[in-house]
Amino acid sequence: MSHILVVEDEAIIRSALRRLLERHQYQVSEAGAVHEAVERFKFSDFDLIISDLRLPGEPGTELIRKAPDTPVLIMTSYASLRSAVDSMKLGAVDYIAKPFDHDEMLQAVARIIQDHNLRRAAQGATVEPTPPRPVISNTIATGNDMGIIGSSPAMQTLFKRINKVAPTNSTVLIQGESGTGKELVARALHENSPRVKAPMISVNCAAIPETLIESELFGHEKGSFTGATAGRTGLVEAADGGTLFLDEIGELPLEAQARLLRVLQEGEIRRVGSVQSHKVDVRLVAATHRDLKTLARQGLFREDLYYRLNVIELRLPPLRERGEDVMLIAEALLKRAAGKMNIAGLHFNPRAADSIRLYPWPGNVRELENAIERAAILCDEDEISVDLLGIELDAEYERASEAASALETMRHPDSSSQEPTEDLSLEDYFQHFVLEHQEHMTETELANKLGISRKCLWERRQRLGIPRKKTANS
Repeated sequence: MSHILVVEDEAIIRSALRRLLERHQYQVSEAGAVHEAVERFKFSDFDLIISDLRLPGEPGTELIRKAPDTPVLIMTSYASLRSAVDSMKLGAVDYIAKPFDHDEMLQAVARIIQDHNLRRAAQGATVEPTPPRPVISNTIATGNDMGIIGSSPAMQTLFKRINKVAPTNSTVLIQGESGTGKELVARALHENSPRVKAPMISVNCAAIPETLIESELFGHEKGSFTGATAGRTGLVEAADGGTLFLDEIGELPLEAQARLLRVLQEGEIRRVGSVQSHKVDVRLVAATHRDLKTLARQGLFREDLYYRLNVIELRLPPLRERGEDVMLIAEALLKRAAGKMNIAGLHFNPRAADSIRLYPWPGNVRELENAIERAAILCDEDEISVDLLGIELDAEYERASEAASALETMRHPDSSSQEPTEDLSLEDYFQHFVLEHQEHMTETELANKLGISRKCLWERRQRLGIPRKKTANS
């Protein structure tokens, strides 16, 4: 069990963070100040130190110096976000803004501890240096505890492209709907690149107020605007030598776009209020769910920046287009949830598995993860049911049931003596209905009767091995 030290002077936050971590099987110790932590604990006993930036007496960054062999995660309020960049330059492994999102904190903790354990293992072993991690079967490795999972053709193509693109310095534009895992792809590009030992700085352009974003990204000089009492390093400069990931880049204001274009064209950065520029070596990875080309035509995004960003484009398909990947991901998420809650044998019942396959998941992997976590928490036994998932499939089930009933009626006109069809899965309904009706129905008619799209019909045919019967009307 990993051991974490929490250093936070506010008792309420310290207690809440301790409960959160302990619920996820971490051993937690706590202190209210740096001097208290030094007096009470031996830092080498911990796998991670989480510290507030501003503490009574010494700042949390002092722990970086006092615990050189233990990673330190700095917590900071939004108002002092720029100070967190300075913390990273002092050696903090990462920072997280308060009030923090529980999932974001848990993901950061898991990633940092895993990376720390890998580095410790590498230092203790006498082996030849290994090249960047390759794509393996259905998963590509990232700092995330699961990596990116997928066996569908689209995902296998994506994995191959990540492997080709990662070792280069080319700018990458990742496109995909919200919740598809764009940041995981960015992290995979960084961690399979020669820059892996340098920082990867992630910035959500939609989360920073428009009035502050230029200062946050590019830094500022003392006195450059009201409240600028000291010069600050920007996030672009903090990523020097590493990777800068700009999520939701379509939300970046035009003024900031012009500055970013200079970084890409000249490799130079100029702080707000400064007349001097200096060189930076940053690999830029950007992501968006918006159509940047359309925005450029509308004058809402710089066309020259769009073409600079779109050197390599990686498209993440939505979960509804990934076929059986949804079950691979669901099983991996369920296994992780079961491990965190120490529940053995947790599994989906057949009806829940069918629901997961049929539901369109508009929120993609993020929605699936939330549904499974909720179901794992609420289940009384070791079986996950449809009700616990909290997804509405009434229309789908009704259409599938109607199709199955129609099939049974045609096969057995006197259906009163037949056994009920409730034990059949939705995949059984699909297979029986298609085989029965494909001779005299077009693909469009089949899809309409089953309540699915033609594309979904084709994908299920492929998965179930049902060849399409060619007809004159198809």
